[in-house]
Amino acid sequence: MADSSMDIVSRVDRQEVDNALNQAAKEISQRYDFKNTGASIEWSGTEKIVLTANSSERVLAVLDVFQTKLIKRNVSLKAFDTDDREPQASGKEYRLEGVLKEGLAGDRAKKVTKIIREEGPKGVKTQITGEEVRATSKSRDDLQAIQQLLRESDLDFAVQFTNYR
Repeated sequence: MADSSMDIVSRVDRQEVDNALNQAAKEISQRYDFKNTGASIEWSGTEKIVLTANSSERVLAVLDVFQTKLIKRNVSLKAFDTDDREPQASGKEYRLEGVLKEGLAGDRAKKVTKIIREEGPKGVKTQITGEEVRATSKSRDDLQAIQQLLRESDLDFAVQFTNYR
C-alpha cells in the first residue's frame, strides 16, 4: 500500500480578507462613534493594510472592527500582523500598518518540521518544497495526529492542511 501524504501550508484567502476589509470600511463609515474622526481602512499595495484615524484609540477601535470581520469570515488573526501594535502619529492623524503573512518559507518551515520530528509520531517523514511542507506516513492516523499537534502548538502563523491523500 502506498504512503499517505498531506501538505502543510500557510495561505490566506484574499477574497475573504478583501470582503472583511470592505465590511469594516462600511461599518466605520456608518457608526456614530467614528463620525468626524477621519477613521478609515484601506489596502496599500497587495500585502499591506493601512488604518487611520485622528487618535490612537480610534485606530485601535478600527483594528478591532477589522479583526472582528476577519473572525466572522474564518480568516485566522495570525495571518494579519501589525508589527508594533502602536499607532504612529503622522501629521494630524494616527496610522497603523498591517501586513498579510503567507507562506512557510525558511524558518517557519524548519519550525514545523522540528515540531513534527520532536513531538509527532515516529514513522512520519517531512520534506520542505518551496513554501510548503509535505508530510508522508504509512498510516493516516499519524497524519491526523500531526494535524492535531500543529493546531495545538503555539505557532505565530496560521497553518492549513491540503492534498490529504
